[in-house]
Amino acid sequence: MKPKVTMIAWNQNDNYVVTAVNNHLLKVWNSTTGQLLHDLVGHADEVFVLETHPFDSRIMLSAGHDGNVFIWDITKGTKTKHYFNMIEGQGHGAVFDCKFSPDGQHFACTDSHGHLLIFGFGCSRPYEKIPDQMFFHTDYRPLIRDSNNYVLDEQTQQAPHLMPPPFLVDVDGNPHPTKYQRLVPGRENCADEHLIPQLGYVATSDGEVVEQVIGQQTVDQEEAGLEPSILDGMIRQLQLEQDQRTAADHESAPSGPQNGEGTPRRG
Repeated sequence: MKPKVTMIAWNQNDNYVVTAVNNHLLKVWNSTTGQLLHDLVGHADEVFVLETHPFDSRIMLSAGHDGNVFIWDITKGTKTKHYFNMIEGQGHGAVFDCKFSPDGQHFACTDSHGHLLIFGFGCSRPYEKIPDQMFFHTDYRPLIRDSNNYVLDEQTQQAPHLMPPPFLVDVDGNPHPTKYQRLVPGRENCADEHLIPQLGYVATSDGEVVEQVIGQQTVDQEEAGLEPSILDGMIRQLQLEQDQRTAADHESAPSGPQNGEGTPRRG
């Protein structure tokens, strides 16, 4: 097999260059002389992640499709720490990306199964308050374009940035309890009744019909005599003002020969 470089990274002070080769070796080079200093052995598949430590010039992190994450001392050519991303019942998960925190005490990885892995010192208690599976119910909703070529959410006909804060759901689209919904920016101080999503039946790509979150329970709130969401009212007001401006622009637009000349107007 002809060796090919798949990734390259300088260390923190630029004294060393580390290259990942498709024969699963990492090579450490002197950046001034070009001399090969070390071969780092440990990976069993191609490596596409090389991350240098933010302030320690000795430390380099590597990760690859074999599910291995290594922390190396590249000045000595030795392995400092090793993690293996084993997923129960599914084998290992290929690691696609890694980043150090600014203080160098933690690093986070993402893998082929949609997991976020966080490594560092201390305990994991702060992370236990969140569910294992976290998606927004709007993550994979289709978009459309209106007559002005602006992007709208297909279901609500609203611009995505004007929509209410989304709900947190699991991988199957089932909403999480209200205590988790308060973690979503914009829902921190909402009343409990505003944290209950409206459920509906949605057909999946396999033709299976499942119950999923489809939006805010605004109709049920009005019927129950509950106070409407302030954010929803602001969105409706903004939409009304935009419609009024658009209508006013159309009425005041001068009529003239349609010869293709002139300055285009935008509502």
